[in-house]
Amino acid sequence: MCGNSPRVNPLALRKRLLIAESEINRVRIQEEWQALTGGVRSLADRARSFRTIASSAAVLTAGFAAFRRGKSVDTDVKPSWFQSALKGAELAGTLWLAFRARGRDQKDR
Repeated sequence: MCGNSPRVNPLALRKRLLIAESEINRVRIQEEWQALTGGVRSLADRARSFRTIASSAAVLTAGFAAFRRGKSVDTDVKPSWFQSALKGAELAGTLWLAFRARGRDQKDR
C-alpha cells in the first residue's frame, strides 16, 4: 500500500470547482454593481446640476415676464396699487420657490 496514491473523488473535485466558480461570479457581480451605482450617481449629479440651471433660468424668465407685463401700452394710465402689490407678491413667490428649490439641491449633495 505504499505505492498507492489516494484516489480523488470526482464528485468532491467537481464540488470544489463549482464553489470556486461561484466565488469568481460573486466577485464579478459585485464589481459590476459598483460600476453601475457609480454611473447612476454620476447621472444623478448631472441631473441636479441641470435642475439648478433650469430653475435659475426659470426665475430669470419669470422675472423678465413680470416686468414686461408691468409695462402698459398707455403710459399715461397709472396702475392701481392693488395690481402693483399683486405683481410684487407674484414675483416674490416665484423667487421664494426658486431659492427654496436651490436650497434643497444643496442639501442633496
